[in-house]
Amino acid sequence: VQLQASGGGLVQPGGSLRLSCAASGSIFSINAMGWYRQAPGKQRELVAAITSGGSTNYADSVKGRFTISRDNAKNTVYLQMNSLKPEDTAVYYCNADVILPPDLNEYDYWGQGTLVTVSS
Repeated sequence: VQLQASGGGLVQPGGSLRLSCAASGSIFSINAMGWYRQAPGKQRELVAAITSGGSTNYADSVKGRFTISRDNAKNTVYLQMNSLKPEDTAVYYCNADVILPPDLNEYDYWGQGTLVTVSS
């Protein structure tokens, strides 16, 4: 199983970016999917998560600005980031709890990270 993240880049404060992360491989289903970020010198933190049923939760710092969504048919999770601030600068990682055949156990996978830089 691989998670391929894309969509990072350089954006000015107040701008928007949309991150995508597609899971591929021999997948039975995916439970929770999420986005984490790690800024220089800081610990990795949860940004947003979404269950297979669509329930979401967000870090307080991004509520009202970021929106997480997923396409279960495509095994893909998205993060729409609006009103970006310099403090949102970080490497963003996607995460997925994947159910694998044939044992149908849950395994935790991470994407490779995509850099988001918010700067004028």
